[in-house]
Amino acid sequence: MSEHHHNHHHSHIGHHHHGEISEKNVRYLFVSFLINMILSIAEIIGGIVAGSISLIGDALHNTSDAFSILIAVIAFKIGRKKADNKYTYGFKRAEVVGGFVNLILLFISGIYLLIEGIGRIIAPQPIEGSIIILISVLALLIDAATAKLSYHGSKHNSNMRMVFLHNLADALGSVGVIVSGIFVIQFDIYWIDGIVALIIASYMIYQSIVAFPKIVNILMNAAPDHIDTQKIINALENLDGVESAHHIHIWCVNENDVALECHLEANDLELAHKASKLLHDEFGIEHSNIQIENCKHCCKCKF
Repeated sequence: MSEHHHNHHHSHIGHHHHGEISEKNVRYLFVSFLINMILSIAEIIGGIVAGSISLIGDALHNTSDAFSILIAVIAFKIGRKKADNKYTYGFKRAEVVGGFVNLILLFISGIYLLIEGIGRIIAPQPIEGSIIILISVLALLIDAATAKLSYHGSKHNSNMRMVFLHNLADALGSVGVIVSGIFVIQFDIYWIDGIVALIIASYMIYQSIVAFPKIVNILMNAAPDHIDTQKIINALENLDGVESAHHIHIWCVNENDVALECHLEANDLELAHKASKLLHDEFGIEHSNIQIENCKHCCKCKF
């Protein structure tokens, strides 16, 4: 005979609650998204007019970063919706799904840029240096400003940290484009534009490839890297009164929240509380669902 014991142990201590973005940060992020999008559109128009592929590349990278900011904002809004009958796990994964799509777009943009950049190195085309420099200086100023905005939120929240690093990378991209503009004006060297485009493209491809496994692991319900499943099983089986722990599942709801479920063979139904407290205090597991099985067959005592 098996009794169900659900234990939802929620509390607001521990390292994983730095994940929340404050409302103020969300407003910053949204403004940052709008500014970045306007900038990207200006860069694309400028790139077409000036004939510069590196400027278009900077715009593509900017757009991807703007989207990752937007995803963070939307995920913050949706993520707080309560679970319903269809989405019983709630909406905390919205961000992971959005990030997954954005990574694929980043990768495709990077490949496109790579091909275009190589084309420009093989067959350089005339470029208007002054337009490039003008727009890139503007881009640099805006990237620096948004980086400063996102910096103070970046210490606690991995999302804000990503935004900060993206803005920093964008600023460096703009510096590269300014350099190529100067080369064009000073020395009439046009292939440098293709080189800068290649550098930006390589960075975009690198970014997407590095982040890909992390996101896929979350989508595949893998246990997080910092958690040792065997260690958890041992800790649970060491609890007084627990015969064995099995059917153990550990997964990430999103980047910050870890969940676990398992069956414990034991006599004492109060053990679920003890077990979930152990999981929370020692392993930072936010949500655990523990089923106690009454174990007549496994106990040494005579019934």
